[in-house]
Amino acid sequence: MHEALLSALSTVNDPELHRDLVSLGMIESASVEQGVARIKVNLTTPACPLKDKIEGDVRAAVMQVPEVQDVVVTFGAMVRSAAQPALPGVKHVVLVGSGKGGVGKSSVAVNLAASLARDGARVGLLDADVYGPSVAHMMGQSGTKVTANAERKMLPIEAHGLKFVSMGNLSPAGQALVWRGPMLHSAIQQFIKDVVWGELDYLIVDLPPGTGDVQLSLTQTIQVTGAVIVTTPQDVALIDAARAIDMFRKASVPVLGVVENMSYFVAPDTGHTYDIFGRGGSRKLGEQFELLGEIPLDTEVRRDADAGQPGVLAHPNTPASQALVQVARNLAGQISVRSLASLPDQLTVV
Repeated sequence: MHEALLSALSTVNDPELHRDLVSLGMIESASVEQGVARIKVNLTTPACPLKDKIEGDVRAAVMQVPEVQDVVVTFGAMVRSAAQPALPGVKHVVLVGSGKGGVGKSSVAVNLAASLARDGARVGLLDADVYGPSVAHMMGQSGTKVTANAERKMLPIEAHGLKFVSMGNLSPAGQALVWRGPMLHSAIQQFIKDVVWGELDYLIVDLPPGTGDVQLSLTQTIQVTGAVIVTTPQDVALIDAARAIDMFRKASVPVLGVVENMSYFVAPDTGHTYDIFGRGGSRKLGEQFELLGEIPLDTEVRRDADAGQPGVLAHPNTPASQALVQVARNLAGQISVRSLASLPDQLTVV
C-alpha cells in the first residue's frame, strides 16, 4: 500500500518548485488504516503561500488509490538551509533595502518578520539602520536594553514571537551616532558575530536606505540568501530602487523580489480607491524581478507601529495586514525556490 500511495503522491507537484512531492522529500509519512489514508507533508516553509492547493492536490491524487475512502492531510515544515548557510544555526539571511528613505522599509521589514514568525518560522530581526534605528520602537521595546551572557555575547530581545537587536536598544534615545565607515563596519560585525541568535529559519535585516557602508559590510561579511527591495509607485522612488537593485547585483546578492508599499489608498467612508503616489510602477521592475505584493496605504499600520505592535498581529484583518502576510508568504516561497538545489532527491517514508 505504501508503494501505491507513493505512486499517487509522485503525481503531485509543489506549485512553486515544479517537482513532485516525493522527489522533493516532502512526504514524512503515508499510511492507510480502515480505508483512511493519512498523509503528512513537510512543507519547505511554514509560511507556504500555496498550502491549500497542495492539500487539495494530495487529496485528489490519493483518492485514486484503491481501498482509500477518505484522506487526512497534516502538515509540518522544515525550512531547508541555503547551500552555504550564512551563520551557524541561521538558515537564511534576507536583506530588506530601499533606494531612498520614506518608503516604509522598516515597517515592511518588521511586519514581514512578524508574519513569518506567526506562521511558525523561527525568525530573527536585525535593525542595521544604525543612523535611524526604528525597530525597537516598532516592536514596543524602546526602553529595553540589550544584555550579554557569560561569554560577553549579546542576547537578542524577544517580543511578538521573534528575536531582534537594534541600535535603539544600545544607545540613549535621541542620541545621534556620528560615525565614519570603519565604526559602522565594526558595529555590523558585532551585530552579526557577537549576537546569540540561536537556531533561526530566517534572519531579516532592515538596512539603511541607499547604497552605503552598511550594505557593503553585510554583503562582504556573510553569505546572504537574497534581498527584498521596498519602493513606492512614483517614478522618483523607482529610479532609486533601480540603483539599489544594481548595488545588490554588483555585490552578487540575488534580488528575491520587489514590494510596492503605499500602493493605493481606500477611503474608509466611501470605499473609493485613490492612487496617491500613482500605482503599479513597481510592475516595471517586476518584469525583471518578482513582484512580491502591493501594500495599500493604511493609517492602522502607522498607528500600530507607533504603539509598538506589528500590524499583522495587532490588526490582521485589515487590507494592509493581509497584503503584508501574502508578501511574507511569497517571499518564503521565493526562498524555497532558491534552496531547491540543496533539497534531497529521494524520500524515506516512515
